[in-house]
Amino acid sequence: MVAVMAGLAVEGSQFDARQYDSKMNDLLSSDGQDFFTSYDEVYDSFDAMGLQENLLRGIYAYGFEKPSAIQQRGIVPFTKGLDVIQQAQSGTGKTATFCSGILQQLDYNTVECQALVLAPTRELAQQIEKVMRALGDYLGVKVHACVGGTSVREDQRILSAGVHVVVGTPGRVFDMLRRQSLRPDFIKMFVLDEADEMLSRGFKDQIYDIFQLLPAKIQVGVFSATMPPEALEITRKFMNRPVRILVKRDELTLEGIKQFYVNVEKEEWKLETLCDLYETLAITQSVIFVNTRRKVDWLTDKMRSRDHTVSATHGDMDQNTRDIIMREFRSGSSRVLITTDLLARGIDVQQVSLVINYDLPTQPENYLHRIGRSGRFGRKGVAINFVTKDDERMLFDIQKFYNVVVEELPSNVADLL
Repeated sequence: MVAVMAGLAVEGSQFDARQYDSKMNDLLSSDGQDFFTSYDEVYDSFDAMGLQENLLRGIYAYGFEKPSAIQQRGIVPFTKGLDVIQQAQSGTGKTATFCSGILQQLDYNTVECQALVLAPTRELAQQIEKVMRALGDYLGVKVHACVGGTSVREDQRILSAGVHVVVGTPGRVFDMLRRQSLRPDFIKMFVLDEADEMLSRGFKDQIYDIFQLLPAKIQVGVFSATMPPEALEITRKFMNRPVRILVKRDELTLEGIKQFYVNVEKEEWKLETLCDLYETLAITQSVIFVNTRRKVDWLTDKMRSRDHTVSATHGDMDQNTRDIIMREFRSGSSRVLITTDLLARGIDVQQVSLVINYDLPTQPENYLHRIGRSGRFGRKGVAINFVTKDDERMLFDIQKFYNVVVEELPSNVADLL
């Protein structure tokens, strides 16, 4: 068995850790030394960061007490106007890091857009808008989310009335810039959130086009849980000696989240397994991930036909429907949500304590984004992976990528939650 396992990772493996690391090292050593600067100061409390009184009030009112690792190192260089590349796992407070950095530097007497934040999905953009607004509550910040699937007219009306910060998806933001409804003249901060996703999802050209329209002297922040070398590559084009704050890949732990697998042998046995677990699911709030939109619909129908209450959401639904479903789920009136990777980032539901990967993700990186939903900020959570014969290699890759051991699900799963 050992020999088999040893041979497994080499050929045809989806993810090659060595190649990833060597690409990363080449990138950093070749001319990385003169490109990146490091920033080593750590601030143990928000009070020590030299933030405005009213921003601190917002941070504490939001419920933060002590800064997370990325916040201890990442907020201050951003507030100093430095270009930053910050990498930390999902759920560690990246959003609050750049929101604080932006809010600290705005001129509130000028109601012009001074900061632009781009995110890959509407959900995530709206999530960031909420955090920005909450943290900036006592500063009187005006924030608007420019995302597809909403009224262009309404966007234009709000922008012309004046905002300090625009958070949006690339398509709609570019559209607003092109129509000159969003004026770039005062923009001094530009943030790419989930940059890996932005650069792989075919937004690359759009981001480039947006860049061309922004002022030449601009502070750039790139935030992401995973930083493939390609993502770093593109940052050179528009960053100026960025400070790199990195949580190494083997530190991308999923602490506090217990991970298990269920051996389901065949695809067609997954449904029974899920139904057996349903009672456990409904005790808490849980998210079930599948790999395609069609499968979301199929699984939802199957579960409902067996009288199990579930909600479902995916990218084919219009924005309004998605919003309503997410609202129901957040309020707890629906307890089980079936969805795809598209929405893995941006579901910030405090109560989710169980994630089920009905299908394993096709990319190891997405595993982090999915299960990082549960147990955010070190709260406890459980992830259960359904593994067929064909999935064994992928589970092996995931374990190697995150340096974790995923054990078989014990029968007392309810006691773990």
